[in-house]
Amino acid sequence: MTGLTGSTTSMSPSTRQVWNRVRGLLLALALLVVAGIAMAALRSGDHHGRLDPRSVDQYGSRAVAELLKDRGVSTRVVTTLEDATGAAGPGTTVLVTAPDLLTVAQQQDFRSTAATSGGRTVLIAPGPTSIGTLVPGVDVDFPTDVSLRGPQCDLPAARAADTAELGGERYSTDAPGTDGCYPADGLPSLLRIDGPAGGDTVLLGSPDILYNDRLDKHGNASLALQLLGSRTELVWYIPSLDDPSAAEPADGERHDDGGRDTASEGEAEDTFFDLIPGGWLWGTLQLAVAAVLAAVWRARRLGPLVTERLPVAIRASEATEGRARLYRKVNARDRAAASLRAATRTRIAPRLGVSAAETHSPEALLPAVSAHLPDGESDTRELLFGAPPADDAALVRLADQLDALEREVRTS
Repeated sequence: MTGLTGSTTSMSPSTRQVWNRVRGLLLALALLVVAGIAMAALRSGDHHGRLDPRSVDQYGSRAVAELLKDRGVSTRVVTTLEDATGAAGPGTTVLVTAPDLLTVAQQQDFRSTAATSGGRTVLIAPGPTSIGTLVPGVDVDFPTDVSLRGPQCDLPAARAADTAELGGERYSTDAPGTDGCYPADGLPSLLRIDGPAGGDTVLLGSPDILYNDRLDKHGNASLALQLLGSRTELVWYIPSLDDPSAAEPADGERHDDGGRDTASEGEAEDTFFDLIPGGWLWGTLQLAVAAVLAAVWRARRLGPLVTERLPVAIRASEATEGRARLYRKVNARDRAAASLRAATRTRIAPRLGVSAAETHSPEALLPAVSAHLPDGESDTRELLFGAPPADDAALVRLADQLDALEREVRTS
């Protein structure tokens, strides 16, 4: 019996059947790989991140860079603090797209260079984590919605642009030589501050006027060109986590403690989610949807077998083997065992004198079997009306025992 169950039988799936089962999954996997490669290739060209002057996407800034180029202003994209501070000078505008991403050490280094460069510094939506270091003496209030606002100030660039889409972060300061424009609830969302070396710093509460899809609205383009085009060179600084300076500690952050450097007590450690690259939530959602679709695609609805007339005559052995394959495919050992027991009861009942109506009744069939097979009633009950087999080996044993019972009934 062991050798029979361990070897390949007529019900074992063939190589062709295995291929038919997995080819759909392999095809879907191949399509996903090809689609991923195609998307990566398409996005490796002109597609970049938000506020990137090389990006033509909705939230890119390629349009303003092209307009500045037509006016003779060259735009240079940098991603490290060293490149940004090295390019700062009287004839340069340095734009920082995400000041809040800079570490305290980076903010200190950038501030010390920008204050003495004599050029213009444009900070996009600096918040509470960076405003105190980058622009001392300026406070930031709760952000507001971005909407169409009037300048309400004497800054020539704002008066020439007139209405523009500003809002977001709002700032306040008591420093002399400042221009506060486009106020929201009494606080300006654009603030220009004179610098000590002839330069200045511009704080923009929101980046909307620089987006490709918003540049042609109202006075957005005029305001952006005047703020970024006052010098012949524009350095577009996009902070990066790969910048080596991001790992450097700020002044006063380290102290000697038995030969070890430790962070200041007030600085919190990064959480697990802070270390995960951006977009992980969206990627996880897509994988979950794909998994659900794959489960629906592979699902099988089980139901009762339907008896139907075959259009042609086939051999009984072929029909039996086909039904056995169906049972095995869905692991329906209970149905297979019930079918084998019912067939055995049907064949032995007439030989035992049991009527057709009582063929499947234990009260009628088992006493008749017991009369022909003394001392076997308990085994016969389990054999003819017992529980489903637990595995394939038990199912094969049940079939052999039913055959033996039939032979014994015929010869008794």
